[in-house]
Amino acid sequence: MNVVRLKIPATAEYLDIVRLSLYGVASKLGFSYEDIEDMKVAVSEACNNAVLHSEPLSDQIGQIEISYEAEDGKFIVKVKDEGTGFNYQERSQQAGPLTGNSPSDLQPGGLGIYLMQALMDEVAVNTDAGTEVTLVKYVQTPDTGSKTNEQST
Repeated sequence: MNVVRLKIPATAEYLDIVRLSLYGVASKLGFSYEDIEDMKVAVSEACNNAVLHSEPLSDQIGQIEISYEAEDGKFIVKVKDEGTGFNYQERSQQAGPLTGNSPSDLQPGGLGIYLMQALMDEVAVNTDAGTEVTLVKYVQTPDTGSKTNEQST
């Protein structure tokens, strides 16, 4: 298993580093430009949530840990912060596309989770110690274009 790890301050100005490193690792794994752009959006949403909700243990800025793992035909990205957890199942049920006729009709929350679920093949959230979001994208086989690790029906 190959793993690349980053640890950045939980502030928005460092998120470009995450997107750039994601691009580098995902392109080495053979992902298409479109898949990489989808992953960048999903990972950015996870990182944005970590920036907004990370609660450091002291007066210092919190940290976000990001890891990129290539394993058995899939690319796994983990985003972890030290903040208090949240009820992922409840938020996941509230997640959905934008609805409403004007911006004032929009309800806050849930859009980031919806985007992560729509753009990645798997999304899992662990809130036991801080919050860790695990995002998985399957590597496509070059000959058929189908994704590995998917079961046939």
